[in-house]
Amino acid sequence: MHALRVGIIGATGMVGQRFVGLLAQHPWFQVKVLAASANSADKRYQDAVEGRWAMPFAMPDYAKDMVLMDAAQITQISGLVDFVFCAVALDKTKTRALEEAYAKAEIPVVSNNSACRQISDVPMIIPEINADHAQVIAAQRRRLGIQRGFIAVKPNCSIQSYVPALTPLMSYGLKAVSVCTYQAVSGAGRTLETWPEMMDNVIPFISGEEEKSEQEPLKIWGRLTAGGDRIEAASAPLISAQCLRVPVQDGHMAAVSVSFDTKPSRQEILSAWQNYQTLPQQLDLPSAPTPFLTYFEQDDRPQTRLDRDIGSGMGIAIGRLREDSLFDYRFVCLSHNTLRGAAGGGVLTAELLYRQGYITAEDI
Repeated sequence: MHALRVGIIGATGMVGQRFVGLLAQHPWFQVKVLAASANSADKRYQDAVEGRWAMPFAMPDYAKDMVLMDAAQITQISGLVDFVFCAVALDKTKTRALEEAYAKAEIPVVSNNSACRQISDVPMIIPEINADHAQVIAAQRRRLGIQRGFIAVKPNCSIQSYVPALTPLMSYGLKAVSVCTYQAVSGAGRTLETWPEMMDNVIPFISGEEEKSEQEPLKIWGRLTAGGDRIEAASAPLISAQCLRVPVQDGHMAAVSVSFDTKPSRQEILSAWQNYQTLPQQLDLPSAPTPFLTYFEQDDRPQTRLDRDIGSGMGIAIGRLREDSLFDYRFVCLSHNTLRGAAGGGVLTAELLYRQGYITAEDI
């Protein structure tokens, strides 16, 4: 196969930098465009991010001398790419306008942003959970009057540790969820070195995060309507979330308590996690971790520093399953927020959409 031509819109930010790294040796995708704001346009990528490269690896050679394009130059970009990843730092109104402009230019958009997540015909995908939601793209194309373009989004990074752990348990009638997330500074696009206020500190507020943590799982667990024109959010479980910023560079941890209509045994929960079958692994997608879910029996695992890179940062680590005095059970989960929770999740979603036939090579 010929590699699909990819653009990274918002390439200079932290998530954009992750995309640059992840796509350096990708077997299916080849980066042809790096784009950012007009202020960075026409600069070499290396010069534009000088002093701001935040990744734990060296900048890939292929990107250093690439000249940044203006993300608003959609007509010029459209002839150079088959699809784009979008990770811009704009407000929601401007982000939605930009992403819809790309889609209307017949460029598929795989977005890391939140602006379009609650639009009913925009699939919000965790590939191992709701790959079937991609079917709503046909309705979105009808609404926008397009044939090839579309917008698909990745959900918020804070939910990607515990929603994968809860999904295999849905058959027991998941009734109520209380979750507290302990979120790394990279989720705010920062590093510990550039955020001295975080040292020896915990901040008990992340703007908009608790609302996303309570609402987005219900769309992921939702269903396509009979006509396939929209995704209808699930009505249960009831979710209560608190989100805290902690002095960790990478890795979001969640402490979860759950109640069921029919309480499973501890062994039934462990078996559900161990035997959970997922489409990306069956399709052998390049970024799919095997296994998707890993349970640790040790009392002090998972730990952020030790376990955030499980499955090359795309796996989910779970531990400390035990009965709860108020709920039925409690446990902890961990995911890498800029890999599984951001750029890596976007790349895996694009791989899935390519295999499903939604992303194709444009005739040139």
